[in-house]
Amino acid sequence: MPDATTAQIPAHVPPELVRSFPLIIGEYTDEDPFKRLIPLVHEGPAIFYNTKVYPGHGPAWVLRRMDDLRSLYLDTEHYSTKDMAPFAALLGETWAMIPTELDPPEHGVFRTLVNPLFSPKKMEALESKVREAARRYIGKFQARGKCEFMSEFAFPFPVSVFLDLVDLPQERMENFLEWEFMLLHAPDVATLQKGARLVVDYLRGVIDERRLHPKDDFISFAVQAQMQGRKLTDDELVGFCFNLFIGGLDTVSTNMGLHFRHLAENQEHQKRLREDPSFIPTAMEELLRAFAAVTTFRTCIKETQLSGVTIKPGDRVAMCTTLACRDPEFYERPNEVLLDRAPAHLTFASGPHRCIGSHLARRELLIALQEFLSAIPTFQIEPGATIMTHLGGMVQPKTLPLVWKPETVPGCV
Repeated sequence: MPDATTAQIPAHVPPELVRSFPLIIGEYTDEDPFKRLIPLVHEGPAIFYNTKVYPGHGPAWVLRRMDDLRSLYLDTEHYSTKDMAPFAALLGETWAMIPTELDPPEHGVFRTLVNPLFSPKKMEALESKVREAARRYIGKFQARGKCEFMSEFAFPFPVSVFLDLVDLPQERMENFLEWEFMLLHAPDVATLQKGARLVVDYLRGVIDERRLHPKDDFISFAVQAQMQGRKLTDDELVGFCFNLFIGGLDTVSTNMGLHFRHLAENQEHQKRLREDPSFIPTAMEELLRAFAAVTTFRTCIKETQLSGVTIKPGDRVAMCTTLACRDPEFYERPNEVLLDRAPAHLTFASGPHRCIGSHLARRELLIALQEFLSAIPTFQIEPGATIMTHLGGMVQPKTLPLVWKPETVPGCV
């Protein structure tokens, strides 16, 4: 499956390792990518080169093996997270997403500063608020017998929780999601640039407002924080807030959509979780493995070898959790969803850059499963519906129409 593009290939890249790759930002498919497209990639080399996988259709090496991805997460000698995404560069600005785009030792300093915001204890304290939000959105369509799951639940439920944490207006949710789409799903540089400008300009206004009128929220925390005896610079504040924005508006929604699609198409799994809700946390870990959705990037800063391939300074490397979590060299029956597998996985990454919001994400996903299965009877994909799935950056269903018999909903006649 050689790459058909005619883009110039660096001299150190063997021609036979230039390959096509389905998970490209801006590309969609009407088939479930986990059934054929992703297993097909695993028939190829452990590492290969694609010319349009980096945001804006730039080139990068792609890793497909769990062991390689794990080792690279820990390798700060040869790889940097700086310029993991092109947003600041597109605007001609100098901020970095904090702490995501920082390397040691700066990364550790900032991570120590913000870790308490996302501690398990802090997230546990949100339990009642998160559960109330889930019930509120489910209540809007419970008696109807159907919903468009992505727009009516997968996005508004976790995003509303995030907007509360940063104290941004709920009524701007559609604007925020539109900007997020421009950043994470649009294929062209112009749209990426426009989205980045809209977000940064908005966040700068919020930062200025919180300086004057601080509140009890994450942005006010950053404005008031002291790090090694000083306040954060303007660039650091923008980078921190931009990172919050990117992480808060898409990832949980993506996982939720993929998990509920699987349950809608696999009635026996849905039945098992209904019959034994105490099993949901175990099953959720397998769903997180099987439907890992995120690709991030590293930049090589020192020549090295990976799976026998030479990686040179300046090369981008795509860290595709979708591939690693379906690695047939690591998992038995990798393309089967075995709810009692209790797997190790990389859905939230690993090492020093492990997702800082993973405790909140797990809580939201768990509550979504518990509340939806409790309130909604057996559901399925609406007959005749075509599910379009975005492939790059995040593997995400565009829509997910679900149906059930409303007369079986408690209290409905």
